[in-house]
Amino acid sequence: MNPFHVALTADFFEDDDRPKFDDMGLSLFDGAAHIDYVKFDEHRPLIAPDQFGNAHGVIVLTPKVTVDTVASADNLLAVGRFGVGYDTVDVPACTAADVVAYITAGAVDRPVAEATVGWMIALSHHMLIKDRIVRNGNWHDRANHMGAELRDRTFGAVGFGGIARATVGLLKTFTMNPPMAFDPYLDESVAAVHGVRLVTLDELLAEADFVSLHCPLTDETRNLIGARELGLMKRDAWLLNMARGGIVDEDALYDVLSAGRIAGAALDCFIDEPLTAPHRLSELDNVVMAPHSIAWTGEMFRDVGTAVCQGMVDLSHGKRPHGVVNPQVFDKPSFIGKWSRLIGQEVSA
Repeated sequence: MNPFHVALTADFFEDDDRPKFDDMGLSLFDGAAHIDYVKFDEHRPLIAPDQFGNAHGVIVLTPKVTVDTVASADNLLAVGRFGVGYDTVDVPACTAADVVAYITAGAVDRPVAEATVGWMIALSHHMLIKDRIVRNGNWHDRANHMGAELRDRTFGAVGFGGIARATVGLLKTFTMNPPMAFDPYLDESVAAVHGVRLVTLDELLAEADFVSLHCPLTDETRNLIGARELGLMKRDAWLLNMARGGIVDEDALYDVLSAGRIAGAALDCFIDEPLTAPHRLSELDNVVMAPHSIAWTGEMFRDVGTAVCQGMVDLSHGKRPHGVVNPQVFDKPSFIGKWSRLIGQEVSA
């Protein structure tokens, strides 16, 4: 078995080379004598070919993987995305360059579901506003901010993958109305198993009390929720974006929130990240926000890290990793040949 070299992008580490996170699954490599790992020397927003060194696999946190990144990657076999979003990875470019791209599918379902439910309660009970009332000594203003329970309200998921399914499971204890979902790629039989009613996007926006976004950012979903769509929502409904910036038109959202045309919103992601100055949505009391980390927990990083590192271990043994987003690469003889050459054993699709 040939040595298998893995590199991690520099944003996993502090300036003194200490890992930023307690458990990123790297102990899996410690138990595999043929695998070694290093970190990139510096952080760049776009990964450049000169950063690979002799790496066969790269584990990526935030930098983008572009056409130029993989264009001459003769010895690069895999890009493992630390998370489930892959809008920062040029998947067709990876396929063309005989590089498999994979994500940690399923590893974030529970923490994002918990965060979604937490934000639903925070919004409907005006937790941010009530916190400010106490901090500002306005105790007698509390009667002007009556909350609402989840009971008898309707959850609507835009996208019904693992995270939305986990959220629906957690919400069962709140005696809500039957949930609904918009997902053009979901089979009705799958929805039925989870007790979810499949509807059009317009129907969901018009009926749901909580509109929660759990879809990837693609050409189809970019600006999916704009002024027209927000105008369909009920005045006492809340919007949650747990997915990606760019799915929601932020200008249109500001307009409806500042005018009180919907009850409020929770945002974990934004069009331009990272935010280095206050977003104008921060002016509003009916918005809660997080720096694309509302679901970050020690457990999540452990599970995501374990999943992405296991993918590299699997590839080094000639096995397909879990969560591949360009499965067609396994149909390419050139990729199979490259894989066999790099690990020193024959592999097959």
